[in-house]
Amino acid sequence: MALDMDPVCDGFDIRIWVTKYKPSPAHSDKKALEIESEKKVEMASNKNAKKANLLDHHSIKHILDESVTEIVTSGGYPEDVRMSNIRLFIGTIIIVIALFAQFYNKKFPENRNFLIGCIVLYPFVACTYVVFNGILQLIIYVKEKNAILFTYPPPGSFNSTGLIVTSKLPRFSDMYTLVIASADPQSISAKPQVEFTRSVTKWFTKDGVLVEGIFWKEVEGLINQYGKETKKSK
Repeated sequence: MALDMDPVCDGFDIRIWVTKYKPSPAHSDKKALEIESEKKVEMASNKNAKKANLLDHHSIKHILDESVTEIVTSGGYPEDVRMSNIRLFIGTIIIVIALFAQFYNKKFPENRNFLIGCIVLYPFVACTYVVFNGILQLIIYVKEKNAILFTYPPPGSFNSTGLIVTSKLPRFSDMYTLVIASADPQSISAKPQVEFTRSVTKWFTKDGVLVEGIFWKEVEGLINQYGKETKKSK
């Protein structure tokens, strides 16, 4: 690009041409590759970032609970899935009963005996469905409550009980409560529960991205606090 300057000096026109610096092709290619690499890193970071809908407290709680599970299990506490398996088993029985009653593969009059049997057994089938569903709801209410994770004790440790991790984020509130307690309070190695309550605004950006470094540090601190607690006095 040329800049024309036409000052008059002693009756003569002086024109100065300034040429813009043009980098070498090799330098341009290297710079372009660096920019492209930075974009790829940024895209990968955004892709792996955990993002919540800040207008939906269920979305916020789900992201936080999921991260808590990752932090606790990565800290050496294997997840105990027995309670989940029991719920799945009971739920499967409930579904099988409903499907069997709804989609029997014979039509009338071939299914006459089956229909008679259903009429006779209907009270039993209905009661069975209600009983299993009641057991499932009872387990959720009594055992699980606000629990998001059950664990075994760390391998090689002297503890005979794992952890039960519970969380709570009330509707229309930004205060998230996390509680770590012994999965078996009657165990000789059970310790007093520890907890913290924090505003979720500390852990999310304005775009709803979880700042995992800060959140991990606080949760790990709570786990370490539980580990330092003395055993409950009997």
